[in-house]
Amino acid sequence: MEKLEKSLREIAEKLLSEKKVDLIIGYERGTRPLRTTPCFVNKTEDVQKLIWDSSCDNNLAKYVVDRKEKVGVVAKGCDARLIAVCIAENQVPKENVIIIGVPCLGVVDRKKVESKLEEKEILEATIEGEKIKVKGEEFELLLAKNDFLCDSCLTCKHRNPPIQDVLVGEEVPELTEVNEFTEVENLEAMAAEERWNHFNGELSKCIRCYACRSVCPLCYCKTCFVDQSIPTWFGKTNDLSDTMIYHIVRALHVAGRCVDCGACSRVCPVNINLRELMKKIEKIVKERYNFKAGLSLEEAPPLGDFKSEDPQEFIK
Repeated sequence: MEKLEKSLREIAEKLLSEKKVDLIIGYERGTRPLRTTPCFVNKTEDVQKLIWDSSCDNNLAKYVVDRKEKVGVVAKGCDARLIAVCIAENQVPKENVIIIGVPCLGVVDRKKVESKLEEKEILEATIEGEKIKVKGEEFELLLAKNDFLCDSCLTCKHRNPPIQDVLVGEEVPELTEVNEFTEVENLEAMAAEERWNHFNGELSKCIRCYACRSVCPLCYCKTCFVDQSIPTWFGKTNDLSDTMIYHIVRALHVAGRCVDCGACSRVCPVNINLRELMKKIEKIVKERYNFKAGLSLEEAPPLGDFKSEDPQEFIK
């Protein structure tokens, strides 16, 4: 990991010194264990702040839209795919972005680690190879990193950024044999009433904080449908019907665009599994249009484009 960080810093320094970018967007160490924070570097002497390890979970594509300067962005597979979507949707000119791809073997879900430790407070934590070393008051544990990866990482088939300008380090093996829609298929196997009750139970926990909207790189609308008043689409209440409409409409808005980075589920303060709904929409788009988001800089998402050969049986 140290070798990867050294290479990353060298690439960032080169891009800045040669004036190819005005800003590098990456990660730096956070103030709490197992936490990193977005890092914005515009001076070569500050590249030493940049880090890379399995705690780098923020999707930095969020910080690309609406920037006027040229930027270099440190990007995992999911980050790079979302940047590609933003470029395809004309939200950022490709010439203004250099994608610094980093191979990713998965990022650690802090909530899973905290759940394992129950009420114990983590005072120190380091990720060493395939292990997570955590320390607290009167305890020290060595955990297997693969047992605490984010759910989206467990089925990710793009550990190496499919869109990149420069790759840090070497490519890692892809999870080619994994069924990324197992969770969706389990939902589809439920009876309609059981499935309805399941989503009622999940979405009834929602407190309408809109953290999922705030963290999503694809929620870049100047005025969200939630905030429109003329016309008012639905109430801003905790009534289940209002809550369900919000989540359903948002899911439809990212249909064919979501890359399953898992940021919405990770940021949810009440632990709603929002990935279930997003993955279901992703599966429908793949089956209907044979399309997967973020693999092209030119091809627009199916619901943002029209082709005469698109399936139209829903009209009948």
